[in-house]
Amino acid sequence: MREQFLNRISVDRNICHGKPHIRGTRITVQQVLDLLADEASQEEIIGEDFPDLVPEDIRACIAFANQYTKSQGIA
Repeated sequence: MREQFLNRISVDRNICHGKPHIRGTRITVQQVLDLLADEASQEEIIGEDFPDLVPEDIRACIAFANQYTKSQGIA
């Protein structure tokens, strides 16, 4: 299941200055995580900030951050 979410994230040096972003968009993982850290709900993010996203995109950002912290020895 986690792999399914991670497939929604892309890193391309020509898009978003190489920052991880949601595939097919210019919305970075960091933008979504910042909103979540500011206590925005999934519904608020999709309904107000990024209406092109779906719930799986939000979960993909969380899964990506989780995987990244593990790979860096942070978690």
